Amino acid sequence: GNLGSQLVEYKEEMYITSDCGNTWRQVFEEEHHILYLDHGGVIVAIKDTSIPLKILKFSIDEGQTWSTHNFTSTSVFVDGLLSEPGDETLVMTVFGHISYRSDWELVKVDFRPSFPRECTDEDYESWELTNLQGDRCIMGQQRSFRRRKISSWCIKGKSFTSALTSKVCECVNTDFLCDYGFERSAPLKPESSKCFADFWFNPEAPPEDCVLGQAYTSSTGYRKVVSNVCEGGVDLQQNLAHHMCPLIAPKGLQISIREESLAVRPGEDITFIVQQDQGDVLSTKYQVDLGDGFKAIYVNLTLTGEPIRHRYENPGIYRVSVKAENVAGHDEAVVFVQVTSPLQALNLEVVPVIGRNQEVNLTAIILPKNPNLTVFYWWIGNNLQPLLTLESFLVTRFAETGDVRVTVQVSCGSSMLQDSKVVHVFDHFHVLPLKFTKHLDMYNPDIPEWREDVGRVVTRLLAKETSIPEETLMTVVKPGLPTAADLHVLLPANQPKKRRSITSDKVTRAVHICLGQSSSCFAISG
Repeated sequence: GNLGSQLVEYKEEMYITSDCGNTWRQVFEEEHHILYLDHGGVIVAIKDTSIPLKILKFSIDEGQTWSTHNFTSTSVFVDGLLSEPGDETLVMTVFGHISYRSDWELVKVDFRPSFPRECTDEDYESWELTNLQGDRCIMGQQRSFRRRKISSWCIKGKSFTSALTSKVCECVNTDFLCDYGFERSAPLKPESSKCFADFWFNPEAPPEDCVLGQAYTSSTGYRKVVSNVCEGGVDLQQNLAHHMCPLIAPKGLQISIREESLAVRPGEDITFIVQQDQGDVLSTKYQVDLGDGFKAIYVNLTLTGEPIRHRYENPGIYRVSVKAENVAGHDEAVVFVQVTSPLQALNLEVVPVIGRNQEVNLTAIILPKNPNLTVFYWWIGNNLQPLLTLESFLVTRFAETGDVRVTVQVSCGSSMLQDSKVVHVFDHFHVLPLKFTKHLDMYNPDIPEWREDVGRVVTRLLAKETSIPEETLMTVVKPGLPTAADLHVLLPANQPKKRRSITSDKVTRAVHICLGQSSSCFAISG
């Protein structure tokens, strides 16, 4: 560290204490590697520097005086100091390297030959631990230690123990702190100040686990310091007030699902767990409503921890509620459970041909038809950010001509399906309504696959009978009954506008002539 108001990086001095940090004295003006040998009987120091060294310093009088020793004939870059296992060792190792490209260099230093004998009782003196105020009782006990006299030149050895005597002290005011929720009234006078309850704390409030009929004690505002071993004397914790537990209203009621999933399938087992943070449980009744007609009243529900097992047979959203009530008050908890059947089929219905900037309805047909809380994700073209809806349709427009891919993902519970279609966007095209004979309705199951098949058949049939290129025609069969369709006449985009109009008129006239002379027929098998 350094002397001053704050630590300074460029000034790292070394200080030592011989009385547990009560007083300090400076020993070096620069940072050093430090190693303690023989229970601190020998202190070794080597300067922490980038310059190669061959001299170390050591002290046998707790840093009062220092001697030097050449630990090697060749200077080395010192990286650190190591000692052999055990506090009593007098053997150490300096590790470093001669140059930055060389391998490790290890130099062993043995201080044992420097000491003529082992220490005896006459080589030690007693020392008592005191605090900054000079008090000998610290943490409730008065302790004395022995340490080697500065004038003794001997080895402490393995049998050395520093503790000499220990005596338990009587308790005084300083052995106590303010308890939780209390604070000192006058911090500048700790001897005479008292602990008072904070404005937010009620010391007579019963604990959360207080049961009606049992007793509890309220704090006097003090507690003994942790690990303090004082006995007798002053006892600021005495005269605790005793109270009987009152009837407490339920509070912090919670209902959860053991499986941790709020979405289950019909017929799947589900387990509800009811918990209560505060309040009496023995005199509390719990009214349970599982949302599908099942209702029950329980007692000791949160005390026993018994779960509530149930099974929902039909899809739907169920409101599950628990109401805890006693004479003092009540509390309620609610959870919503989704019972959903897994998605089986998805079909994206969209008009395959649409004009630029015209409204188009994108519709997702799913089975089963009305699953609850289904989320629809819509991707338009190459946009990576989907549009989210809870409805099964989306109305949008296309600003550019060309082919646009529309993708929808449907998520319900743990199941997810996807379908994708391509929409052809044109500036100009004609639409001709088509009618079918009534008995076709007998074979119409009103599903997307059937409508797509019939549309392809009609397009191929009209192209053959009118000699019109098939790629310029597209038949879209409409949902529902009676069966009807629209014939889209697509105009080539690479022709001039006037030329496209003439081509459109010719194609339209050819279709009218074909269907006006006789009906076009196709067969359905099955």
